Amino acid sequence: MPPQVRIELYSDTMTKPTLEMRRFMCDAEVGDEQKGEDPTVNRLQEMTAELLDKEAALFLPSGTMCNQIAIKLHCRPGDELLLDRTAHPLNAEGGGPAALAGVIVTGLPGERGVFTSTQVKAAVRPVSRYQPKTRLVSVEQTSNMGGGTVWPLQTVRDVCTTARQHHLFTHMDGARLLNAVVASGVSAKDYASGFDSVWIDLSKGLGAPVGAVLAGSKDFIFEAWQWKQRLGGAMRQAGIVAAGGVYALRHHVERLAEDHANAQVLAAGLAEIPGIALNPADVETNIVIFDIAQTGLTSAVLLEKLVACGLRMSPVGPVKIRAVTHLDVSRSQVEEAVQIVRQVLRG
Repeated sequence: MPPQVRIELYSDTMTKPTLEMRRFMCDAEVGDEQKGEDPTVNRLQEMTAELLDKEAALFLPSGTMCNQIAIKLHCRPGDELLLDRTAHPLNAEGGGPAALAGVIVTGLPGERGVFTSTQVKAAVRPVSRYQPKTRLVSVEQTSNMGGGTVWPLQTVRDVCTTARQHHLFTHMDGARLLNAVVASGVSAKDYASGFDSVWIDLSKGLGAPVGAVLAGSKDFIFEAWQWKQRLGGAMRQAGIVAAGGVYALRHHVERLAEDHANAQVLAAGLAEIPGIALNPADVETNIVIFDIAQTGLTSAVLLEKLVACGLRMSPVGPVKIRAVTHLDVSRSQVEEAVQIVRQVLRG
């Protein structure tokens, strides 16, 4: 982080591996993961497949690559992908679905990132030589730009059922799936059960330095390996970084509850500051999004002032700001962050 930043709420992607994780990574057994000979990579893939109750899994450099490979495998050029209008593949993956898969992306107007089975049914195009074929539905759990919203299990099941009725494939962008698991008490297996493919991120709340794991059927993962090769190939002795994921799944899942509690403290404090519009009840996990329109400042101006005071958050609109709690931010730092915002706006 920049030297002047003491409290990092820009994103949970800013986490750094703990000392214990670093030691575990240093001691990792390694081999050639392309040949299936890296025992630590294999262990991570097996752990993830078991967690999500899928036949197989594949360790990849990023969640974006997980999304892009899944979209490519489920769709043909000219097909249509349905997802929420705020979803990551539409807004933050460089136009990958169009560039890499030739896929048309349709954003559904969900409520805080969550759309319904009724919306899916209404969006599915009739079979026609003149229209693209609706082929895939993607769910982002939790919804990032929705403010860390947890998709209710029944809503997930209804969307998957409707997709099946219309012969669509289903994909879960599980960047913060384990945040949803901890917040809701619903298992990752239950959330993932209706999806043809699903992935989890290791470098957000789990605190690993890099990576994500994509899961699905054995045939799906075999094809995913081919696309991993086409997009850059193997990472060779990748057990060193995969070990961060192994450690995280063993030690950093339950502690996500601390991040959620800190987000509640942050939201409650910010909501009391004049000029900030925020409903703390909307904060379900570790993401807090608030509106500053009534302060008369833009996001860019306020964020610059906050950084000068040692606090960093991120802009999500001209007058909207996002703050994300994670394992590198303590309760006292969250409380201090509220005071910094209060003081800057008062000044």
